[in-house]
Amino acid sequence: MSDFSVKPVLTGEKTVLRPFTEADAEGMWEIIGDEEVTRFTGDPADELTPERLRDWYGSRGAQPDRLDLAVTDPATGELVGEVVLHEWDPDARSCTFRTLIGPRGRGRGIGSEATRLVVGYGFERLGLHRIQLEAYAFNHRALRVYEKAGFVREGLRRETEFKHGAWVDEVVMGILDRDWAALTATAR
Repeated sequence: MSDFSVKPVLTGEKTVLRPFTEADAEGMWEIIGDEEVTRFTGDPADELTPERLRDWYGSRGAQPDRLDLAVTDPATGELVGEVVLHEWDPDARSCTFRTLIGPRGRGRGIGSEATRLVVGYGFERLGLHRIQLEAYAFNHRALRVYEKAGFVREGLRRETEFKHGAWVDEVVMGILDRDWAALTATAR
């Protein structure tokens, strides 16, 4: 059974994932407000304020049914994004994955490594059977990251949102524990 009460530190070569603290709210405020982040993840809620972000990120460690981790640069400790496993279904042993990487973390392989680290943790430590996600079809960079991490395109949700003057599609992707095991076995 999954135990989301443990909030680990996951270390790679390009990033360190660690539990959020209230102090991360300022950095996340900047990241969430980035134009590219909003284009690829959706517009932040109008009621979002720095105070609400402080409360939100300060409470992530107490959430027993989800895992929110700060994505940081190991050389500087700077916060560059987040990875999240949420929408936990204990009967199906499944979660939904989401991530966002701010401008200081892009183009360096940090998002790819952060995705692999948290997906690996989900399967190898939490005992998940399935992790799924949805991404805008026009977010080609993210789709490549997810495919490299072993996610498979499972479907297309057509015209789910009206953004920037046009209807946009969402790609539905998933990865199973056996997919992850096969992927990591060939990498060894």
